[in-house]
Amino acid sequence: MLRQAFAITGLSVRSIPERWAPSLVIVIGLAGVVAVFTALLAMAAGFESTLRATGRHDVAIILRGGSDAELNSAFDRDSTDLIKQEPGIRPGADGKPLAAAELMVIAELVRRDDVKSGANVTLRGVEPAAFILRPQLKIIAGRNFTPGLREIIVGRGVLLQFQGANIGQIVRMRGSEWTVVGEFASGDSHESEMWTDINVARSTFGRLGASSVLAALDGADGLERLKAAVAAEPRLSLDVLREDDYFSAQTRQFRATIGVLAGVVTVIMGLGAVFAALNSMYAAVASRGKEIATLRALGFGGFAVVVSVMIEALLLALAGALLGALIAYLLFNNLSVSTLGQSFTQVVFSFKVTPELVTRGLVIALLIGMLGGFLPALRGARLPVTTSLRES
Repeated sequence: MLRQAFAITGLSVRSIPERWAPSLVIVIGLAGVVAVFTALLAMAAGFESTLRATGRHDVAIILRGGSDAELNSAFDRDSTDLIKQEPGIRPGADGKPLAAAELMVIAELVRRDDVKSGANVTLRGVEPAAFILRPQLKIIAGRNFTPGLREIIVGRGVLLQFQGANIGQIVRMRGSEWTVVGEFASGDSHESEMWTDINVARSTFGRLGASSVLAALDGADGLERLKAAVAAEPRLSLDVLREDDYFSAQTRQFRATIGVLAGVVTVIMGLGAVFAALNSMYAAVASRGKEIATLRALGFGGFAVVVSVMIEALLLALAGALLGALIAYLLFNNLSVSTLGQSFTQVVFSFKVTPELVTRGLVIALLIGMLGGFLPALRGARLPVTTSLRES
């Protein structure tokens, strides 16, 4: 049976160029399905990768109790000073607790692709220890801001997606003017932000405290000790989280939304591809009716016919999947875009077409090919020889 199947399959594959038009319908249809599916999930993968890269496991972020994002969190300077003295925070090189209060303010910049409307961008007021807590952040052009002056440094992602924030330009925010003096890169979501001195941000925008405190954890049990100390302090009502857990949680809703969208679009396009495959494979079987009938009259079984038709459908599906994956990679991999994060400010990230996504696209295409080839294969195997010869 296997020898018969391979023999008929060889004939079937060699005849594909003679039926290039219906075969091309299957290839293009599945290429579209795989390309759209891969692109959507590449967007979610890129967003998740950017936020996951932001947090460290040995650093805690401290927010006001019940706050799910820095934008919703706020506490006064007395609370900030009290937090820094709690146990579980690792001391720095100067012997003081390695912790930094940070203030988040929403600013607005104009997109490069839409000059008519602005978009929210994070302005983060930081203390000097913020740079020690984020060793991956490097000034790649210009210089750092000078404490006490209205100077800002901007992330590389901000310059990619927005205008008016190049080094030397003046950024106007809520009636105040700030000079851009440097550009930084960090390889994470902080590249979507602008940074300045926290005390200047406080005085300019009338803020007295901070949005969060970032603290280096002292040892493996640092988080537990810090949580216990904060819970035992009646003057504090705070949430203490590992920084990587905090940023990973921010991607959950986005990933779920994109996953549902990708599923719906894939099902709709997949159904169209299945019907296209059915039509094309029925046509292929009909055009080879005399050939199949002759082979069966010579003693070839129905199983060999089914196998040959299925293999042809799978080969066409594989070709479409590879084409779709290539299109998605060339058009979308490392494409830089921005979207609203949990703090209602823009997060700049790049699409990531990963091998896992390509594999998932291939599996979907092969399943569609199997569905599209199965019924025509059965018809070709079950049709009586005399009927096939008469119809041909």
